[in-house]
Amino acid sequence: MGRRIQHALLAVAAAVGPALAGGTKLPAQEVVDRIAARVENDIILESEVNALSHYQAFVDGKAESDAQILDRLIDQWVVRTEADASQFPRPSEAEVQRGVERLLKSFATPEEYEARKKQAGLSEAEIRSMVAAQLYLRSYLDSRFRAAVQVDDKAIEDFYQKAVVTRAQERGQAAPSLEAASEYIREALVQQGIDEQADRWLKESRARLHVDKMIEEGAQ
Repeated sequence: MGRRIQHALLAVAAAVGPALAGGTKLPAQEVVDRIAARVENDIILESEVNALSHYQAFVDGKAESDAQILDRLIDQWVVRTEADASQFPRPSEAEVQRGVERLLKSFATPEEYEARKKQAGLSEAEIRSMVAAQLYLRSYLDSRFRAAVQVDDKAIEDFYQKAVVTRAQERGQAAPSLEAASEYIREALVQQGIDEQADRWLKESRARLHVDKMIEEGAQ
């Protein structure tokens, strides 16, 4: 039995045990949590779908459909399972703090950050937990695929001409020199390559998984 199934069953037992012992009946509308998907011998709960939905609304101003979020959580399950099996190190508190600070700076003002956090119904601890989880998964993918990504000087120059120079011209601004922008461009292309390799790996991995979804496509 998967660890998360055990945790879910323990949570249900803790909630219904006293009621059954006393001979009372649970209200029909009372729901502890529902299973959104079974992945191998593990589960993904609806509360996890809701948590990621709230976080997306906080960061992006809107959330994907529940079915799309469930697909993301299944992908995360694949990455996390392999990272845990390899004993990949968790991010330090300092790394998580820097991640939270970067997130804060992505908002126009601290006030907007607080307003969106309140609107999404998230606590600071929940945001910090999400940031830590994302750092863990992203760092693992980086370590797994970075060495295989090769970026040559021509690719950097092509990106510079097609993206950097063109965008600067559209804005009526002077483009930075190729020399000044080359390291930023190289890293952007490396990250793009990591994403492409990770996508292929995830598709291959998911094809081998036994997955039962309880949330259908188009579900909101």
